Amino acid sequence: MPDTSTDPVRVAGPPVGRAVVALARASHLGPTVVVTTLCTALAVAVGTPAGTVALVLGVVLAGQLSIGWSNDWLDAARDHAVGRADKPVVAGAVTPVTLRRAAFTALVVSVLLSLACGLPAAVVHAVVVAMGWAYNLGLKSTAWSWVPYAVAFGALPAFVVLAGPGDGLPAGWLVAVGALLGIGAHLANVLPDLEDDAATGVRGLPHRLGLRLTAVLAPAVLACAVVVAVLGPPGAPRGIAAVVGVMAVVVAVTAGAAGLLRSGSRLPFTLAMAVAAMCVVALVAGGARGVVV
Repeated sequence: MPDTSTDPVRVAGPPVGRAVVALARASHLGPTVVVTTLCTALAVAVGTPAGTVALVLGVVLAGQLSIGWSNDWLDAARDHAVGRADKPVVAGAVTPVTLRRAAFTALVVSVLLSLACGLPAAVVHAVVVAMGWAYNLGLKSTAWSWVPYAVAFGALPAFVVLAGPGDGLPAGWLVAVGALLGIGAHLANVLPDLEDDAATGVRGLPHRLGLRLTAVLAPAVLACAVVVAVLGPPGAPRGIAAVVGVMAVVVAVTAGAAGLLRSGSRLPFTLAMAVAAMCVVALVAGGARGVVV
């Protein structure tokens, strides 16, 4: 591990119980749980054996924990500068050193577990985690900030399919759904932090587009993801899938309205995760048709 003197913020360590809670919060628990749950549900939908489903759950969870912890570790100084008291590292509930160690530990665990899913699946999941780390390490401050989200979210369902039974490949429309969800989630997630980000020199694509355009674009991209999820599988959409698709479009539009009317709210990102969940529901309701080619 690098010398701890290079960490941006150093605070006294808390009791073990509080540290565990702080680590959970610093992992970006909501998105971590949602992404892990959705990937696990997709694995079940495509007929993956129970043991491999459990393995997929562990791989995705470890990878998402690694990304979340590295984000709060690397952003500690920036979050401290803008007074983000909601961040455990700023509140002094956990140290940057602890977050760094946890991030690297989770990274190693995700790699080792993914190898048990087969080399193709392991390589694809490595791309997912690499994209998350690349975003945290600096891509978030460039006009290409959307790329890690698009690649990672597109690769996640591909990893699930490759880890599953048989030698099938993920359908192109499935990868497109993931990529669109990733871009939409990125746009919605950044909305509450535009001002704080600008104050510390972060200028990703949403910052360059501005609040209003980003708030409109986010639901539009999410709605496109829903349309592809419903119409992408072969054959006519099944009734439940179509109904869920319409509901998801409504939620996506609501996310955009929330971004415009409730500046600083986390609601847009929460609704974006709900749209992602609805996309998976639509896939499962459609019998996971055409997911594997």
